[in-house]
Amino acid sequence: MTINNYKFAGKKAIVRVDFNVPLDENGKITDDTRIRGALPTLKKILVDGGALIIMSHMGKPKGKVQAKFSLAQIKDAVAAALGVPVKFAPDCAKAKAEADSLKPGEVLLLENLRFYPEEEGKPVGIEKEDPAYEEAKKAMKASQKEFAKTLASYADCYVNDAFGTAHRKHASTAVIADYFSADNKMLGYLMEKEVEAVDNILHNIRRPFTAIMGGSKVSTKIGIIENLMDKVDNLILCGGMTYTFAKAQGGKIGNSICEDDKLDLALDIIRQAKEKGVNLVLGSDCVAGDKFANDAKQIVVPANDIPEGWEGMDAGPETQKAFAKAIEGAKTILWNGPAGVFEFDNFTAGSRAIAEAIAKATDNGAYSLIGGGDSVACINKFGMADRVSYISTGGGALLEAIEGKVLPGVAAIKG
Repeated sequence: MTINNYKFAGKKAIVRVDFNVPLDENGKITDDTRIRGALPTLKKILVDGGALIIMSHMGKPKGKVQAKFSLAQIKDAVAAALGVPVKFAPDCAKAKAEADSLKPGEVLLLENLRFYPEEEGKPVGIEKEDPAYEEAKKAMKASQKEFAKTLASYADCYVNDAFGTAHRKHASTAVIADYFSADNKMLGYLMEKEVEAVDNILHNIRRPFTAIMGGSKVSTKIGIIENLMDKVDNLILCGGMTYTFAKAQGGKIGNSICEDDKLDLALDIIRQAKEKGVNLVLGSDCVAGDKFANDAKQIVVPANDIPEGWEGMDAGPETQKAFAKAIEGAKTILWNGPAGVFEFDNFTAGSRAIAEAIAKATDNGAYSLIGGGDSVACINKFGMADRVSYISTGGGALLEAIEGKVLPGVAAIKG
């Protein structure tokens, strides 16, 4: 079933969204991107004459009620975004009466799902090493099913529009789907777009395909790098992981970040790229700083010859040119992870060069997908969000999908 085909008139729809929005110290939303992202799905249900039950998590309360993670703080913002009043259920597992009384066009927001440990399905207060852990885990799984069944009992149909949590087998993202028939569960518009974006990157490739993987550690990206190795024409590795590769090849990296236990892995990636005919682009020069701060003194040096007391902070000018060359001619582009410490304004040039090259390629007809918190923050910081094809809302979910893993939140609906 798709959201476009479903007849919501007279039905109650329970929708899993990702309203885990950032709040300031006064409980005010500082970035409402996630709320705006869910509006097409939520409004579709209301316009069709359905009643709407919204459920989400916020933060990591670890199965305990904590006021700072209460969704009551965002009720008015959700109402303003939807243009209709929003009722609030202060206990997500005891909201049957509120749900039953909902009329078509009305909206109910449930309290934070993660106030219940059953949402995540992890035993609380017991370590994995404890002999009783397996029994506790089994008991929690049974409780998780009951929790999901309770949530399902509020509605006639289920919509998952929370891509950010699609890689988790939680009660509200996957288990709940078991309590709805195939005709009464579906992906929301945001989820459909995310799944399509991943398909474009993994299965509908137009060549050349350039992937840019940045960030501080090669270890966190190894699964993605290995899965992409059979798909890409150009693979740019940048950011902090640059210096692990430089050291692995006998270079001097000063005080730069480095995973000393991953030097063999770095050499193996270089070998794999050569064997598979992938153009691996690593930094040849870098901008080094004499301390980890925006006001650090700067020098441009070879990425494999950084003096003691200095650390690599950004891609150098020659590296930026090499990156641009590998990006500008591409027809499919994936970017995950910055080229330097972009949070410091004086070390944004490498990441900006990547963003500009992607925007230019997109202008020329390339499909570009930006994913992962830092890359999204980069593209927004540089004011280029409207010059790329798609910006993913899911960090971990996107990365696991690109790794080739099955996402429980998608599988629960699509099979």
